[in-house]
Parts: sequence; structure tokens; C-alpha cells
Amino acid sequence: MGPEHITGEWLSTVFGATVEIVDTQRIGDGLVGMNLRLALRATGEGAAAVPTSIVVKLPSPDQTSRATGIALRNYEREVKFYNEVAPTIDIRVPRCYHANWNASDGDFVIVLEDLAPAAQGDQIAGCSIEHARSAVLELARLHGPRWDDPALHDIEFLSRRSGPDDGVMLAGMWAIFFPGFIATYAKYLSPEAMELVTAFGARVAQWVDGRDSPLTVTHGDYRLDNLMFASAEGGSPIATVDWQSPGHGPAMGDVSYFLGAGPLPGDRLQIEHELLAEYTETLRRDYGIEIDDDWAWTQYRREAFSGVIMAVIASQIVGGTERSELMFAAMATRHLQHALDLDSESLI
Repeated sequence: MGPEHITGEWLSTVFGATVEIVDTQRIGDGLVGMNLRLALRATGEGAAAVPTSIVVKLPSPDQTSRATGIALRNYEREVKFYNEVAPTIDIRVPRCYHANWNASDGDFVIVLEDLAPAAQGDQIAGCSIEHARSAVLELARLHGPRWDDPALHDIEFLSRRSGPDDGVMLAGMWAIFFPGFIATYAKYLSPEAMELVTAFGARVAQWVDGRDSPLTVTHGDYRLDNLMFASAEGGSPIATVDWQSPGHGPAMGDVSYFLGAGPLPGDRLQIEHELLAEYTETLRRDYGIEIDDDWAWTQYRREAFSGVIMAVIASQIVGGTERSELMFAAMATRHLQHALDLDSESLI
């Protein structure tokens, strides 16, 4: 699928009304996929139910990124998330009008609610304490409904990184991509961060194998660029997009990943302990989950390396742009500082 295939005639079959595309804009960086905002005009029977604006997700036009999206099953997973998992959780996601994936060639298309005038977060700039709080408490609405749900083991497409085979695989990917990461990002790292990321490379599999936590539905890339916040013009208070890496894993992976690089380090140090306590209280109050705060804090500290892994590997498998380098530099420096601040290495 490409932009040329998204026509008024095709959208008419999606919405069951006569649809005309009034305007098309590309939105976001689309490191793995391409996002388009379409303004629509509908006529005839069923026109009242057709939105005036939608977002369409398609494969990336960059061949490296497209190959990555297919090989890592990002496109397949996002389609299946909207069709199969989204209805079973409480987190705010865009309404999905259509989602289809072609198993033979990896192509996909998803037609979503346009969340504007909500505004996308900015991973490079970081976020306010208020937005950080909203984002972490929203994670309880993702994790709570299916906390420790055995049925999740039967959902094959969910990403899993909690067993010995996963540790070996991840360690192998680290070995392949770490030299390229260092070649580009060493200039951004402090001596302490460089020492930590180098030492962690030998312990990646051990870190994965040592995970011991109830499992739930996870986002896998819960960061500011994938969050929408209400603007002065309106919109939902918060909504989560880009479900290309949904997983069946430890909840604290999402929480630590977000806090490690969402707020700036000084703000994060002020709020992380209290905010984690609010998150666990929300799980207890709204979902009846018995969770010990000290245990949760230890898991949160240990999962600081989830962001380090993403910065090292993801930075090497998507097409590079000027902004993507700045984004991964921000992620790498903040996630490593997070692990240093929490002495996460001592928990491996």
C-alpha cells in the first residue's frame, strides 16, 4: 500500500458512503511507517457517520525502515492489536475504522480517528511534570485490565522478552548493532554513561533472564512521540498511538521506559518515586491488583535498561534523519543517566 492507493473510492468502501479526499498531509517522522492526515467530504447515505478528518497509517517509503517493519512484524502487530487487543483494555487509543495486513508481502493499512487538536509529545524537548503524571497513570489503564491474564499466552503476535531464548536473541542483536551505535552516539555520552553501556553489553542476556514479574499487555515504545496531549484548542487529555510493538511483558518496562526519557532528568528525580506509588495505588484501587510498593520500586529500577536497549538497537535499524539522531541521542543519554541514578546495574 502507498499513498496512491488511498483514494476516495477506496475510502467509500471503508465507510459505506461516498467519500471525497479534500486534502492530504504527511504527519510525524514515521521512522517505521508513514502517517497521513486526510480531510474528507462525504455525501449520500451514511455520510453523517463519516469523520471530516482521519489518519491513515501505511508502510514506510524508506526501504530500510519498511524491511525493518516487516521483519520485526511491526505492521502485522499493529493491525492485530487494533483488531484483537484494543477492545479488551482501558487505555485511550484512536478509534480504528479499518485495519488490514497482507501476510504475503507485509503491506498494511490502518484507518484511524484523527486525534487533533490534541498535540503530539516531543521526545527531544521532554515533557512537563503534569504530562509525565498523566502518562504514567494512563499506563495503569493499559496494564490493569489484563494483569497476569493467562489468556495472553495464547496471543501469538504479542512480543515477548522474558525467556532464555529471548535473552540470547537480544544479546545477539546487541552485539551486531552496538558498534554502529557507538560510532554515532559516543560523542553524546558522558564517561560514566559510556562505561555503563559498554559493561551492560556483556550482561544483556542475564538481564532478560532475571526478569521475574507478572505479565500483562505492554506498549513496548511508550514515549512522548507516541503520546497525544490536549492542546489549548481541545482534544483528549491523553491518548496513545503507534502500537507497532505490543507485548506480553512486565508492566514496569513501560513505566521505567517512559520516565527514563520523557521528563528531563532533574524533573524525573523529583517525581519518580511518588509517581510510581500513584501508579501502584491506581492498580490496587481500579483493578484490585495486590502489588507491593517496595517490589514495584525494585522492578522499576531494574527496568531502566529497557530504554537503553531500545536506544542502542532501534537507532540502528530504522532510516536515519537529522531529527532521529537527536531523538536517539536524547533517549540514550537520559536512559543511561536513569540507570546510573538508580544504580540499576546492581540489580542484574
